[in-house]
Amino acid sequence: MQASAWLILLCPLIGCIVIGLGYRVWPARVVGALGTVAIAAAFVFAVNATLHLQDRAEDQRQVVYTAWDYAVTAGVDAKLSILVDPLSMFMALVVTGVSTLIHLYSIAYLGGDRGYARFFAYLNFFVFSMLLLVLAANFLLLIVGWAFVGAASYMLISFWYRRTTATSAGIKAFVINVLGDVGLVLGTFFIFKQSGTLDFLGTFAKAPQVFPKGSADITAGCLLLLVGAFAKSAQVPLHTWLPDAMEGPTPVSALIHAATMVTAGVYLIARMHPLFERAPAAADVGAIVGAATLLIAGTIGLVVTDLKRVIAYSTMSQIGYMIMGVSAGAYVAGLFHLMTHAFFKALLFMAAGSVISAMGGEQNLDKMGGFRKAMPFTYACFIVGGLALSGIPPFSGFFSKDEILLVMGEQGGWKWALYVAGYLGAFLTAIYTWRMIFRAFHGEAVEPARDLEDGHLYHPPAPFNPASGEEEDVEVGFPGPEHHIAERAMPMKAAMSLLAVLATIGGVVLIPKTTTWLDDFLEPSFRGSSVVANPDDTLLVIGLILGTVLGLLGVFVAYTIWVRRPGTSARWVERFSFLHRLFVNKWYFDELIDLLVVRPALWFGRWGQQTFERVFVNNALVGGPSGIVRAGSAAVRAAQSGFLRAYAALLLFGVVAVGLYFLIQSA
Repeated sequence: MQASAWLILLCPLIGCIVIGLGYRVWPARVVGALGTVAIAAAFVFAVNATLHLQDRAEDQRQVVYTAWDYAVTAGVDAKLSILVDPLSMFMALVVTGVSTLIHLYSIAYLGGDRGYARFFAYLNFFVFSMLLLVLAANFLLLIVGWAFVGAASYMLISFWYRRTTATSAGIKAFVINVLGDVGLVLGTFFIFKQSGTLDFLGTFAKAPQVFPKGSADITAGCLLLLVGAFAKSAQVPLHTWLPDAMEGPTPVSALIHAATMVTAGVYLIARMHPLFERAPAAADVGAIVGAATLLIAGTIGLVVTDLKRVIAYSTMSQIGYMIMGVSAGAYVAGLFHLMTHAFFKALLFMAAGSVISAMGGEQNLDKMGGFRKAMPFTYACFIVGGLALSGIPPFSGFFSKDEILLVMGEQGGWKWALYVAGYLGAFLTAIYTWRMIFRAFHGEAVEPARDLEDGHLYHPPAPFNPASGEEEDVEVGFPGPEHHIAERAMPMKAAMSLLAVLATIGGVVLIPKTTTWLDDFLEPSFRGSSVVANPDDTLLVIGLILGTVLGLLGVFVAYTIWVRRPGTSARWVERFSFLHRLFVNKWYFDELIDLLVVRPALWFGRWGQQTFERVFVNNALVGGPSGIVRAGSAAVRAAQSGFLRAYAALLLFGVVAVGLYFLIQSA
């Protein structure tokens, strides 16, 4: 088990290094195969380590392996160590499994791009960073993995670096994630100050003794950890980077927004659950922000016309469910939704990439339509992903989403508000999901769809940036000239087929009152939790029925508005123009951040450069001492005249001054 656990980390790291060093030598097919095999091997080792872990007794399923002691002195126990337990293995399986399929998809999707080898090196580094994050056994390694994930996301979002929109999006994501990094580091300091250890298991063991429930230190520490979680998982108000991250290639969107980066915040809260249970105020903040995020993102998803951004806001909303769940003690339910979401969201992004390629790079829903006959396989994948996302039984999202809301209702009190918000969000989810599907695949066939029906793939007259409309070349730093769709590229079809199957049957691991496989598997990681879920049968039945009805109702509403009665949405926009402007402008979060943060920071920077630096630093600190030195040296130069009478006078003056000094002292 120890060898397998370390090899989970080493496989993607070796893949990144080999591809990065040999990119000039390896043919494109070899690069794609190397990158995919590296992640597939990590998945195999994760399966092997999990099987070995399951062979142990339940109270022995938390094992720490240390490679070396980085610094063990003065109370600091910084070690390169990994924690193998059900939670870390669950995350490793999801990350490596879905990432393998995304790599497989990328082999065909990125074909012809001049940055092909660079792309796979970045992908492997990203997966390594995420695995380092979830396998870390202490805060030090967690922070390193956390920072690596942010750096890797910057490289992938800015992959087409000659697009100014892509580089701006990468910088935006990096800056916001660094803000989260600061929160994580400061939160670690508050926790380490009292616990005296960086080790997770050691901290959790000491928590009841050193952290009185609700004390200032643990509450502040957990709130700061939430800052890191909110930034990485795109929760309000630190969410604005996520839709802009769609500037990266579609496989990047699938990787970042399905099973890896945005789920890091969910994992962090679940991992730190012994601390959050000592800080109920911080946990409540997490649950409330998660609920607010799922509603805000859902409303924006109703009006966004960029295909990938609709799915991005859907991701933000679904992560809100997970954050709400794990913050309120529904640990297994939140992680269950993390797993099922990885399946159907990766599938939706891949299907979206297929449609965008068929459109020649265009992403605007207003310019799509009629692809149902031209792209039957992609359409079927969209249907499966849409049903799972909408929570329609028996697809996976039905079981996982309702499991979270069941725990909210069971706890009662003010969490009934979260329960209601969750089901309202589910209704919105069904509407915007099927709005996207109906607008892209139904209605009159657009020119690219007609071209596909005639047997050839559409290519625009000139490559262009779908965000700005600017023309582009096909050199390094821009998308390549080729376009690939799932109907014609076997690697894309294979990856999407497997995800479609998982999105359909993935819910079987935790069917209420039937199967408890996932619950039993994760139980050792959450043993001792003060939150005990024992759902009432009546509440369970009501929740399952309510979730199904709202999902189907959302599909019906979308069908009525965009298929049965075209033009209805335009009338609603006119009638509710204020709400439409609010949603189209994304609740003005970008403008608020610009007003409250960006502009004051720029003003302060200009003031510091023009006033403080020039006047005080340059003139007083630098110019003052240098002026004194110049004046002194000028005086000394003036005194060195070379005349004997001047030197004699100076000597006489010195003798008189010394004599006068002693006369005064004696008096």
